[in-house]
Amino acid sequence: MSTICLIPGDGIGPEVLASARQVLTALALPLEFIAAEAGWATFERCGSALPAATLAAVQAADATLFGAVGSPSQRVEGYRSPIVELRRALDLFACMRPVRTPALPQARPNVDLVVIRENTEGLYSGLEQRDTDRATTTRVITRAASQRIVGWAVNYARAHQRHHITVVHKANVLRETCGLFRETALAVLADAPDIQWNELLVDNAAYQLARTPEQFDIIVTTNMFGDILSDVASVWGGGLGLAASANYGPRTAIFEPVHGSAPDIAGRQRANPLATLSAAALMLEHLYYLAAAERLRQAINHVLRHGPHTPDLAGSASTADVTTAIIHLLNDR
Repeated sequence: MSTICLIPGDGIGPEVLASARQVLTALALPLEFIAAEAGWATFERCGSALPAATLAAVQAADATLFGAVGSPSQRVEGYRSPIVELRRALDLFACMRPVRTPALPQARPNVDLVVIRENTEGLYSGLEQRDTDRATTTRVITRAASQRIVGWAVNYARAHQRHHITVVHKANVLRETCGLFRETALAVLADAPDIQWNELLVDNAAYQLARTPEQFDIIVTTNMFGDILSDVASVWGGGLGLAASANYGPRTAIFEPVHGSAPDIAGRQRANPLATLSAAALMLEHLYYLAAAERLRQAINHVLRHGPHTPDLAGSASTADVTTAIIHLLNDR
């Protein structure tokens, strides 16, 4: 029996997570679900975007499936992104976002890459201050965290029959922070003769991802660079509406769609649940339900190829329509 913590969050999060729960139930696996709350609405209600009870539930679970959270654009005293807080509190140091050519008409063929980013430091360290008209952020890069994420990328490559890693940095300008990341990354790769590698400056990497994504296998980089590059790469996987993300730590893992809370369509059954279902497939793989993960991926590909499609994919189907189609496909297999 595996315990799954479900955190719906804000906006369309409850809708796509309800879809995922229905689909996971249809797979008839030994799963136990527990619900927890986090996000902007939770903050408004109880003064914390990540209540202590939610953190405890995530720590106790074998894995967590996260919906989406809305965050205010302006600074709100006491509010911090709960997913960022979870990454830090649980040492979820590795963020992995896969991008593959989707089973959609006119999709660019032969794209199959993974963006791996360090997930706990960099410009997302939270060390910011403001003095009237001047604001500063401290970018934290450590040898230990850099070594750990590049080592994780090497192990991921070996486990998934991938053979090439691109190290992305900006060491020509950020000579100390990116310089340390680059130096550490190259030292790790020097001890991995079975892995081919190259390095790119982040601006060139963004250009190359937009121009010829087929050249990439694994990209490993720092926190904010990886966040941006993975969104650029998602275009070739069908867009953010299909993109899934996994956050791994030494004791647990959190899986989520990348699309955000989309408040403009919340409650209208227009949300595409396939990104969340792809995140659920990554979660099943993490929990060693490998056959079930593959069944779910096949069902997702069938729906992408044949429909029904939600409005983001130029269709008119509802979230419930897509969920029902996936469940029917799983029951037929």
